[in-house]
Amino acid sequence: MSTAAPPVRPSRADRFLGAVERVGNRLPEPFTLFLILFLAIALVSTFMALADVTVQVPGAEEVTEIQGLFTPEGLTWFTENIGVNYIGFPPLTTVLTIWLAVGVAEKTGLLAAGVRAVFGSAPRWALPYAVGLVGVGGSVMSDSAFIVIPPLAAMVFKAAGRHPVAGLLGGFAAAGAGYSTNFAVTSLDALFAGITVSVTQILPNPGDPVNPVSNWYFNVVSAFLLSVLAGFLIDKVLEPRLVRQGVAVDEARFTGTVVPNAGRTTPGAHAEGEPVGAVESADLSAIERRGLQFAVGALLLVAAVLAVAFLVPGSPWRNEDGGFLPESPLLSSITFVIFVLFLVPGVVYGVVTRAITSMKDIPRLLEQSIKDMAGFLVLAFVLGQFIALFNWSGVGQWIAVAGAEGLESSGLTGYGAIIGFLVLASLLNLFIISGSSLWTIMAAVFVPMFALIGYEPGFVQAAFRVGDSATQIITPLNPYMIVLLTFLRRWEPGAGLGTVMARLLPFTVAFWLVWAAVLSVFFFADLPVGPGNGIFLE
Repeated sequence: MSTAAPPVRPSRADRFLGAVERVGNRLPEPFTLFLILFLAIALVSTFMALADVTVQVPGAEEVTEIQGLFTPEGLTWFTENIGVNYIGFPPLTTVLTIWLAVGVAEKTGLLAAGVRAVFGSAPRWALPYAVGLVGVGGSVMSDSAFIVIPPLAAMVFKAAGRHPVAGLLGGFAAAGAGYSTNFAVTSLDALFAGITVSVTQILPNPGDPVNPVSNWYFNVVSAFLLSVLAGFLIDKVLEPRLVRQGVAVDEARFTGTVVPNAGRTTPGAHAEGEPVGAVESADLSAIERRGLQFAVGALLLVAAVLAVAFLVPGSPWRNEDGGFLPESPLLSSITFVIFVLFLVPGVVYGVVTRAITSMKDIPRLLEQSIKDMAGFLVLAFVLGQFIALFNWSGVGQWIAVAGAEGLESSGLTGYGAIIGFLVLASLLNLFIISGSSLWTIMAAVFVPMFALIGYEPGFVQAAFRVGDSATQIITPLNPYMIVLLTFLRRWEPGAGLGTVMARLLPFTVAFWLVWAAVLSVFFFADLPVGPGNGIFLE
């Protein structure tokens, strides 16, 4: 006769995480959330218009009258501009263009091959730092980084005689907690910049132009330090803790849930533990090595051609003064530069590896890239309407002025206000894990608000990156947490979400503190966060 084990009382941490999960599960998905916000602004703007509310934006010559959507003028504005609001949503022009090229590089297998090459060339002692480097830089692969990098890191750790779970969790932590930064300029930079530009249009002094490279200096410094930090945490904190706890792993052959050169896989589309494909090896085949060599050569050649075209005296990409800052045709051509630097190596790799065998394969890959963006295209429709109404109605200006006056009266106009902004972004990121959705909400309020107390929109965007990434690896609302748990249970069958969160929490805390410290250095030293983008408005 067997007796059931007495129930284990959940710890405070378990109860807290459970509460976070319950609250987050009650939030609507992003499309519905922004539809609700749109209707809320529509109602609020109408009531304010009927009450003849006005706002005086500092620096503006005229008083702004609040306009309501549910008024004759508002309804005609909406019906006439619904298409313009959508197509004119700034991120569409940059994100879609860049993603076409990134999609080709991803689907031909170039990006995954580059990840495996870095892993394969790293000595045993340097593996944690290689995982940190690849993970933090993995945002160039978009969401695929969460699926491709962790299982590959686990395999190379196991092959080197190190704890595979340390590689698995470390790869996920680096990819997630450092998602908003990178050494390269990515489609995420274009997305954030587009959203920022869309809300600066209401400002009398919009500051320095914001484009995909506006945070590049800050990103490069952050990416380097976070890569090293991730490697240190894997090597000195995560792996020793696994060993001390006696975490044993199932030595059966591990199979992942994605083929390295596959396209994006939707989390939750398969039963837990059911493999979609298999990662046979982290090593490159001969044809993959050859393709990677040719792709790198093509990248260097294209970069050299662009450098010559841009840097020669008299280049048409210089501004009227012969330079590049603060504005120039070169900075306006960043989307083209990123597009070419991804597309050409991707095509070359595909030709060498036979992933591309004829010209018809290239438009096929481009079409698949657009299909991957279908969800964003749908969400962009309601995002565009929300931003357009926020700007047109004048509610955005009213909130910005009221918020700026509130900050000034409280004395929080210095760095304390920035820290409060980081904390708020980190907390909201536990519930709204979509960076574009969260930045759309926060940018609409905080970019104008901080501009009115003297901060450049590009700097506010850089500050948002800290809060946007660090906490997403510990929230149960991150769908890739389920994918990670599926991976983990192949090594450690008894693991649960609490296991994952507890082991990733040190990464969240350390990343947040170090990243905030980097922002502090830029702030107090008044360093530019990107080409032509400073901290304070002139």
